[in-house]
Amino acid sequence: MRLLHTIAAAALLACGTAAWAQAVVSIPALQGNGPTSPLAGQRVTTEGVVTHLLNNGFFLQDPVGDGDPATSDGVFVFTSSAPTVSVGQAVRLTGTVTEFDVSGSTANPAAEARPLTELTSISSLTVIGSGSVAPTVVTLPVPSADGLERYEGMLVTLRGPLTVQQNFFQGRYGQLTVAAGGRRETPTNAYRPGTPEALALADLNARSTLLLDDGSSRQNPAPTPYLDPASGAARAGDTIESLSGVIDFGLATNSSAGIVAYRLQPTQAPVFTASNPRPGTPPVVGGNLKLAAFNVLNYFTTFTNGGDAFGHSGQTCTQGGSTPSASLCRGASNATEFERQRHKIVAALVAIDADVIGLMEIQNNGDVAAQHLADALNAVAGAGTWAVAGGAVSGGGSGTDAIRTALLYKPARLARVGGAVSDADPVHNRPPLAQTFEAANGERFTVVVNHFKSKGCGDAAGADLDQGDGQGCYNAQRVAQAQALAGFAASLTQGGGRVLVTGDLNAYGQEDPVAALNAAGFGDQLLRFGSAGSPVYSYVFDGAAGRLDHALASAPLASLVTGAATWAINADEASLRDYNQEFKAPLLCSGLPCPADPYAPDAYRASDHDPVLVGVALYKAVDGDAQRNVLVGSAGDDRITGFAGADRLTGGSGADLFVYTSMRDAGDVVTDFAPGEDRIDLRALLAPTGYAGDDAVADGLVRFRAGLGGTRVEVDLDGPAGGGGFRALLTLRGVSPAALDGRRDLLVK
Repeated sequence: MRLLHTIAAAALLACGTAAWAQAVVSIPALQGNGPTSPLAGQRVTTEGVVTHLLNNGFFLQDPVGDGDPATSDGVFVFTSSAPTVSVGQAVRLTGTVTEFDVSGSTANPAAEARPLTELTSISSLTVIGSGSVAPTVVTLPVPSADGLERYEGMLVTLRGPLTVQQNFFQGRYGQLTVAAGGRRETPTNAYRPGTPEALALADLNARSTLLLDDGSSRQNPAPTPYLDPASGAARAGDTIESLSGVIDFGLATNSSAGIVAYRLQPTQAPVFTASNPRPGTPPVVGGNLKLAAFNVLNYFTTFTNGGDAFGHSGQTCTQGGSTPSASLCRGASNATEFERQRHKIVAALVAIDADVIGLMEIQNNGDVAAQHLADALNAVAGAGTWAVAGGAVSGGGSGTDAIRTALLYKPARLARVGGAVSDADPVHNRPPLAQTFEAANGERFTVVVNHFKSKGCGDAAGADLDQGDGQGCYNAQRVAQAQALAGFAASLTQGGGRVLVTGDLNAYGQEDPVAALNAAGFGDQLLRFGSAGSPVYSYVFDGAAGRLDHALASAPLASLVTGAATWAINADEASLRDYNQEFKAPLLCSGLPCPADPYAPDAYRASDHDPVLVGVALYKAVDGDAQRNVLVGSAGDDRITGFAGADRLTGGSGADLFVYTSMRDAGDVVTDFAPGEDRIDLRALLAPTGYAGDDAVADGLVRFRAGLGGTRVEVDLDGPAGGGGFRALLTLRGVSPAALDGRRDLLVK
């Protein structure tokens, strides 16, 4: 028998000869070099140092090990109740070697393939001294997907930086998903399904990721672990320099059929760095028109307790041919939760301030829920700011699901051209909803908002079963929905071919439904305007980020798109911050010191999907020629280009853009320039200089000088370091230099 090198000699002598009667099996020997123990089912006596306590057992480790990298030196000892030993004690015990299927009796192939080796039915537990164990340094990614198996039950230190990937389980189960290598991207968001690249990324994600647990099997732990004092909960994207703890394997959540993963039970409190701070304002997407899409996570004015937003009781929801029931409602449980939900969604939508908002997961009760949301928005932004593009929807109606798509718009900015139309193809149970709009300048476009079939397997059969390519269940139906949508969108001609297909397609960026729409001529604007090397995402699932929410533009509209982005206010936030009152420690603490509910009536975690924003330059083109022209804009937003010659330009109403392509365009007079509303577009003029700044006045390329009856805009294409000087480009009649701001009133990039 190999003696524990740190056990005090006196303690060994005190044990007496009886303690030596049974042969001691080392922990590496009982673990074996495979996923299961060669001694499974046998009673053994072993010894080691206690490294960590859980509420139902403890981890025991051989402080020396056997030198074999294929065998673990640690094991979990299951006591079922709080253990009586302490960390640092050296103990000897007898127990049954058990391969525990963490999913229990439920069929879960991932759990069955990697049972947790543990000792159960413990007897003869004796403290024989004290000791210590040096953590084994582990670097992620490990060489193979089961590379952490050899550390099962061992005390380790994981080198960082490690990035928080997902916090959905934090409040209820005390778990965070962390990984090495920055944000992990959903493989089919980056690569076509089934390709070597997608398979390689899936493998890398698996080798890089594990769960940071809280050392407890309790639900709704109080206080909630890993709370950030400033924000209330850790954000996905936050980082940790290193982690120390014990490796085990088990469930994420308490669903026996759900995700299983290697977990770290920490022995030292992690220190988080806010590497992904909350964005305070929506991203700037440019243009003179802003379009948005937002999955509002079951905005129901009828509650699951039978009440509703109007003070009634005994209310029900419907879905397909089901018997109406309050249980079919999917949103708030009661009026209090609904008010919390409404405050968050209104805060987000008011901040986005889009001209058109496509909505998903709003109650399918006619326009009642949509109008209620519009009313709530108008109570903040002013009466009549938003209206519902609804009424009698022609075509396929609003579908048979409990939720529907909807559209809100600003009547002061846009007029509806005809009524809303939905696709009657029966492949949709949540039909795409389309509306054509006309701006004050006469320019038109169409928005089609969608919500495709989800990835959940439910009653999937045949081609709709999970094909193992990363696309989940019902991919075949989503492809059929995409094909039907492409035909439907092509039939919408009132917008002049300018069509935005948006919404929650329940398909990541490179999956088949999106590819089908790309092939039909609808380009991915989020990918087009995304940052190279960073995943473009709107949703986080299973520890990876991807975009289920899309902005796909037809070629005529894509030529006008100035930017597209998601606003990261939801997917990175802990669900602990949402409107729900269930499963939060403050409600279950029974007088213990509990943290405040991190809910706040702000935009953060208003939903589980991030909203999508698209900027469009929907100007009416008013062009001159090489002669002296007198050009007058429309009643809306115009892009006025005089070209060569001294032109007289009048924008009229709207926010107008006066375009200059070269110094040959010099000599113009703009009669009605409105600072802070109109802009001078110098992008083409400055492009040959390579200028990449955003304030040409501060950088010495443009200046404003008082002139006869207004302000002269002068340009020095050489800049301060060049040998040339300023030359007059145009005059703004009736405007003083003090009223102008270079960053605001000039468009330079």
